[in-house]
Amino acid sequence: MNSVNGKPSVRRPAEYEPHAQTWMAWPHRRDLYGARLGKVQSGYVEVAKAISQFEPVTMVADTAHAAKARKMLGNIASVVEMAIDDCWMRDSGPSFVEVNGKPAGVSWRFNAWGGKHAPFDNDDALAGKILAHQKMPTRESWLYCEGGSLCCDGEGTLIVTETSILNPNRNPGISRAFAEAELKAMLGVEKVIWLPGDPLDTETDGHIDGMCCYVRPGVVLFEVNTDMNDVHGRILAQNRAVLESQTDAKGRKLQIIELPEAADATVTSDVFCRSYINFYLPNGGLILPVYGIASDAVAIEIVSKAFPARQVVTIDVNEIAPGGGSIHCITQEQPAFAG
Repeated sequence: MNSVNGKPSVRRPAEYEPHAQTWMAWPHRRDLYGARLGKVQSGYVEVAKAISQFEPVTMVADTAHAAKARKMLGNIASVVEMAIDDCWMRDSGPSFVEVNGKPAGVSWRFNAWGGKHAPFDNDDALAGKILAHQKMPTRESWLYCEGGSLCCDGEGTLIVTETSILNPNRNPGISRAFAEAELKAMLGVEKVIWLPGDPLDTETDGHIDGMCCYVRPGVVLFEVNTDMNDVHGRILAQNRAVLESQTDAKGRKLQIIELPEAADATVTSDVFCRSYINFYLPNGGLILPVYGIASDAVAIEIVSKAFPARQVVTIDVNEIAPGGGSIHCITQEQPAFAG
């Protein structure tokens, strides 16, 4: 890749492309997780252990809690000490990109999903710290945006939701066109597909990674709930209808594979994440959230067919999901850049 007309050539790799490693962040906030904190930490260990079968894991831990992280993780993951506020690496970590063929990363502004949790200043600075640690250039963006808001195919297409990126709690007064121009500049994408999103999601305001993900260019998995008496089922159907009306950067209509949500999961918080699609794709693997319910088997079958070359590993997320996210939300891939 070379610069074009003096502008850098930028590419955001797809998540299914090869990784150098996975980044996570250690949970430590008893004020947020209360008596569940120990079980949440054990859940993070299980996720890190599953990923480590396929690629290295680096866990960022706040200095005051790094010793416990090292003790619980053992040799599963490397621990790097940095000041952090919370543990959702997908959203506060960098979005890695190639710039003129060299590795770099985007540091979006972060305000804890519209100021829902405080403090968040350390997490706002985290992406830049990780990129400095990796000796990679930082592309600073003015846009308040989380990694869970982004779904890229690696070939110039980005899928996002309006309820997240255009929410007044993040980017007040910013038009869709203005936000789209920044997304294109930072990620090097050519086409942004805007879905309406999910106004019922009171934690992330409808992140795309609870709804949709790429299997390969031109093919997506999309979460469905066929019960139209369930308002969330109607919201998902509305989003799918918009997606079906769009073409990607290459002019292709997207092939959509349905993945039912975990509708029968036991919901234990107001922000409980009952999404199977919130999985993670380490090299050669697929780390799938499960809930101990009958539909787990259906989800395993669907993702196994969608990703036949990957080994599916399941993780019970009943202790992580009450925080508002799942496996994809707590991980961030660092691509294996050819340069």
